[in-house]
Amino acid sequence: MEWLNKRVLVIGAGLSGQAAVRKLKGLGAEVFLTDSQSVEKLPGVEEIGLDPEHLLLGQVPEFAGINPELIILSPGVSPTLSLVQEGIAKQVTVWSEVELAMHDCPALCVGVTGTNGKTTTTTLIGELAKQTGRATIVAGNIGVALSSQANDLGDNSIVVAELSSFQLEFVDELRVHIGVLLNLTPDHLDRHGTLENYLEAKAQIFKNQAPTDLAILNWDDPLVRDLGNKLKSRVIYFSPTTFLQDGISLWHDDIVYAEKEKRTMIPIISRKNLQLRGSHNLENVMAAAAAARAFGLSWTEISEGLARFKGVEHRQEVVGSFEGILFVNDSKGTNTDAATKALLAFDEPLVLIAGGKNKGLDFHEFMKVVQRKVKSLVLVGQAAEEMEQAAKDEGVQRIVKVTTFEEAVNKAISQAIPGDVVLLSPACTSWDMFKNYEQRGELFKELVRRHYREPIQQ
Repeated sequence: MEWLNKRVLVIGAGLSGQAAVRKLKGLGAEVFLTDSQSVEKLPGVEEIGLDPEHLLLGQVPEFAGINPELIILSPGVSPTLSLVQEGIAKQVTVWSEVELAMHDCPALCVGVTGTNGKTTTTTLIGELAKQTGRATIVAGNIGVALSSQANDLGDNSIVVAELSSFQLEFVDELRVHIGVLLNLTPDHLDRHGTLENYLEAKAQIFKNQAPTDLAILNWDDPLVRDLGNKLKSRVIYFSPTTFLQDGISLWHDDIVYAEKEKRTMIPIISRKNLQLRGSHNLENVMAAAAAARAFGLSWTEISEGLARFKGVEHRQEVVGSFEGILFVNDSKGTNTDAATKALLAFDEPLVLIAGGKNKGLDFHEFMKVVQRKVKSLVLVGQAAEEMEQAAKDEGVQRIVKVTTFEEAVNKAISQAIPGDVVLLSPACTSWDMFKNYEQRGELFKELVRRHYREPIQQ
């Protein structure tokens, strides 16, 4: 597409939207930016240099007044928005911000999606990619807009992108040379409606792959596994539970790579040498190993990189041990499957802080795990009442409901004794009380440290 003087509408003025505007302005497009929020609630938006008539905030502008030739959709913007639907009806091209970011980018693109584990896997693949010595960027849904990073890259560069279902809904020509689909459990059903629609959005990551490209799929997830028969690309499976004669899996305590045709089995790393805690992290490690092998690392180099990796912030992040109580920040556990995996990673007695904004999920199966694993459940946020009812239905005995996040942390501390783990793993988004899960996790860490730093008032 020739960009000079083309009229482009960017919807959503957060980090992704602002990055898209900057990229488009640099390409010579005439850019309009709109958001339902006012300028006061959008830090940085006044610094992107748009004229007032192109900055349409706190309103839904008239489509005819802009008449765009292209619409760029930020991830948080629903495609059901009237402005988007009018554009689609008028056959205007709609792209996600990541589509714009990677348009005409010659770099090798590694894309990671799935319900859970995306950030850990993306970060780990990024660390392994840097071992190649090639210029590497890590961006996307991980918190750094891809449009702000994927510029002026050569064909020897590597882009590692975390891609959400929201970002994949409007894939056009985006080609992911190495695509990872980690798992699929119900999530974002308030947006996608059904699990089938959710899977369809995730599967868009493979849409433009060629036979020479690679798809890395979870054998243990039937919906993900079945995709393998429908793809044009090469497929490699991984499994933490089933030994695979072709693929990456566990052999006793070792992660191994096997090829049936060559009758080979190559040990990669013992799970005892991993710093990541929890069996669910084996999925992330296996997927990352497959990707790293595809962009050229030896198995020895991969093993060394996996052994060094400590994890990511807000994902089972150890805050510290205070007076014999371990505090763990899993604020990124924004759905029931992620929170369940966090609970199963610990053998110690748990005090769990949960709650926030529900994404259309049922909490009963999650509460069955809570009933087995948690000694005290502290609930907060918009979904607290719904979660409390589900907990009672499943026989959870010790439930405390509070109104503020500060109360939740203080109450959890009061419920814990030496040897316990206080775990923040909300099973909900943060959007009822916070801007994002990072802000929630940072406050949790600050409140814990403040409690043990300040003297107790008599």
